[in-house]
Amino acid sequence: MERRFGEPRGEVRTDCKVPPAVFNGMTERLVKFAAPFVERLCRPEQREHAHRYLQGLLSDLQQKNAERIAYRYDEDRLGLQNFIGTSPWDHRPLLDELVCQVGRQLGKPNGVLVFDPSAFAKKGKHSVGVARQWCGRLGKKENCQVGVFLGYVSEEEHVLLDTRLYLPEEWTKDRARCKAAGVPREEMRMRTRHELALEMLEAKGPLLPHAWIAGDDEMGRPAWFRRELAGRGERYLLAVPSNTTVRDLEADPPAYGGRGQPPKRPFQQVRKWCESLPAGAWTSVPVREGAKGPIEVEIVQRRVVAKIEGKVGPEETLVVIHRLDEEQNVQTDYYLSNAPPDTPLAEFARVANAEHRIEECIKRAKSEAGMAQYQVRHWLGWHHHITLCLIATWFLVCETRRGKKMDASDHRSPSPPEVCPDSSRRVRLRHAPAYPARMRALVGTQQACRRLSSPRRT
Repeated sequence: MERRFGEPRGEVRTDCKVPPAVFNGMTERLVKFAAPFVERLCRPEQREHAHRYLQGLLSDLQQKNAERIAYRYDEDRLGLQNFIGTSPWDHRPLLDELVCQVGRQLGKPNGVLVFDPSAFAKKGKHSVGVARQWCGRLGKKENCQVGVFLGYVSEEEHVLLDTRLYLPEEWTKDRARCKAAGVPREEMRMRTRHELALEMLEAKGPLLPHAWIAGDDEMGRPAWFRRELAGRGERYLLAVPSNTTVRDLEADPPAYGGRGQPPKRPFQQVRKWCESLPAGAWTSVPVREGAKGPIEVEIVQRRVVAKIEGKVGPEETLVVIHRLDEEQNVQTDYYLSNAPPDTPLAEFARVANAEHRIEECIKRAKSEAGMAQYQVRHWLGWHHHITLCLIATWFLVCETRRGKKMDASDHRSPSPPEVCPDSSRRVRLRHAPAYPARMRALVGTQQACRRLSSPRRT
């Protein structure tokens, strides 16, 4: 793949500078934005705490936990800590409101639902669900908690919508430990991350118009999960590990020797199969526009059957994609899909790109809304904090979409009018769908969020 399709970092940042006036009235907009969510809470003090916590998550605090947020606003920390950590308010109605808003504002018939597990490194053994397990951020097994997230991607934007906390078997077998961490009785049973994903699909899928299910290679590895999705009438494109064994149904079989059964095409690991392809097998497909032209990937597809635990599975489409990562290194992703054989390559590329966008959503929530900075051990505390972080991140998305509408090229009246009084001050404000680390500055989040914060205590 040629690297000319990568965007120069300096040019992108220059193009995405945001005038301070864009954020005028942001505090008032946050109050209006939060109203449908906090109305789901029963008590006035709970609504007040929710408002304050959202402000803190969107502020420039380095550590966005209940104690630091309370001190920022010169409040007693115990009230806010109790609201997040142990107060028995139900987080699920707030997530229902989030899903409904996203469905109304971003929903498209060709939308993509994406499932992505994400780990939170933790010390000790008392935090709910913590165990030594795979931590993707660190690239090794480590002491951590794992949440399975549901995201939604359409041509409008991409956002996180729901989550489930994964409880390892060492937790579900220890009822006393679960009880001490506040795990509800109905949750004290072993469920895989895939079963948690199916729960979210059943609960939220009907509310979100979509044409595809996508996920990383952890989600795509077990064949039963792919079969389950197909049985539910869902069309999937799921990443699989590079050592997945497949038989290329489009390759010529070995020559027949004249005796016995005609030989069949051999099984190969997808990595080896990919390495044997000629250069002409690849097709360049644009996935989005960049500052210097289209950002492209190279893609190939074949009809295959996969070998699973010694058994041959149903026919699927193998899709292999070369892409550039954040550091401009070429990465190869392998996918299996139950889509029809005549599905366009551009459609596979679009859905694969959507899967990576949800990875960016998680990074955005952790870096800009404090999703990984909590200091809670209780089941309620984890869900309360994560829920409010998802809502805070949705607010950032709404602000970004508002900034896009201020661009004079939108041919609509800008708001507020002083932001773009003439063509020399046009605003270009957008989230980068493919390279979150380098584009993080483009929303001007830190600049915006300082306006949400009152002065520190002296």
